[in-house]
Amino acid sequence: MFYDKTVLDNGITVITEPMDTVRSVALGIWCSVGSRDESPADAGMSHFIEHMMFKGTPTRTAAQISESFDRLGAELNAFTSKEYTCYYARLIDQHLPEAVEILSDMVVNASLAQDACLSEREVVLEEISRYEDQPDDQVHELFASTLMPSHPLGLPVIGRKETVSGFDHDAAAAFHRRHYTTGNIVVAASGALEHQAIVDMVRERLTVPEGPRNERVHATPVTEPRLSVLTKDTEQAHILWGVTGLPARHEDRFVLTVLDGVLGGGMASRLFQEIREKRGLAYAVYSFHSHYQDTGEFAVYAGTRPDNAVQVIELIKTEVDKLTTDGATADELDRVRESIKGQMILGLESTRSRMTRLGKTEVTGGELLSLDEIIERLDAVTLDDVHRLAGQVFNGNHALAIIAPFGEDAVAHLM
Repeated sequence: MFYDKTVLDNGITVITEPMDTVRSVALGIWCSVGSRDESPADAGMSHFIEHMMFKGTPTRTAAQISESFDRLGAELNAFTSKEYTCYYARLIDQHLPEAVEILSDMVVNASLAQDACLSEREVVLEEISRYEDQPDDQVHELFASTLMPSHPLGLPVIGRKETVSGFDHDAAAAFHRRHYTTGNIVVAASGALEHQAIVDMVRERLTVPEGPRNERVHATPVTEPRLSVLTKDTEQAHILWGVTGLPARHEDRFVLTVLDGVLGGGMASRLFQEIREKRGLAYAVYSFHSHYQDTGEFAVYAGTRPDNAVQVIELIKTEVDKLTTDGATADELDRVRESIKGQMILGLESTRSRMTRLGKTEVTGGELLSLDEIIERLDAVTLDDVHRLAGQVFNGNHALAIIAPFGEDAVAHLM
């Protein structure tokens, strides 16, 4: 086993991976709560709580938290997704006890003071405004809500202005009590460490209220062709075309990774070659996929001048149809598999990447595989697998989301 795992009596999970060749440690406290766990009135609260954890505790001000990590020469940050929230630090191994103590204080004892809530919600509102000024980012949330309009995964992680504007101490404290309990917490670490030492630190310091992991409603989204166009005065048309993908533990997830690589996963991919290299219609064009516990998404992004939008969408659909009809070539399969392996191995040379893999997989109930096991699964993918899955995934129930200076009538015929 390449990792060590301990479940404390109170339900907190500690999972670690030692790296003998480094002197640093990446440490993350993960909570199984994200935007999919919010009610309509709470939309954006997981992300708001992430902000509030840095705003002080009864024994530390926000400035003191930042100064403490500066003195440790450490990196401190956090992020929120649709299914989890993570607070992490990366630092020299000798300062690990202090990092565990401070991070635990933030997560356990966050004051969530009313004046700080009122101030920080203005910060988040500015963040939403900034995000709305970046259509290449905003189109991703527009796509999610188009693909899964009645599913909690269609909600924006950052929240909406109308809900965030109402956040206060009472709402934040109630949300914190409901979700930040022992069963929802995973502590992941990678680097120069001893597993039992971290277990002992967590047992002593991370004293969140006891409780089981919150039950998450799993549902397969109802899919049908859907179109959303947000009309804005933009220089480019920002296009996302895609379909429902696969859940995180689906047996075909490695096949989907290869399929993604063939279609739009790099500079040698079909979409990049056809749309950018041959025709010069886009600077950015790529495909991607995301796995969630009960479903997933597979999508293609392209940014192009508005008068080229129809042609680009038609080219995306053409390349998808070719892959569905004819499958991939042996050369593509070999090239993409080796590319995926190389990128994965390079990525896992950092302590943060390894910690993230441990924490994300554990907090979402995924399958934690060794590097050799992943390579074995990739090597087992065949041309027949890619052809078969393309036919299953690209089944006609696609969603199309666009931010551009035109309306739906300009592209409705493409659905």
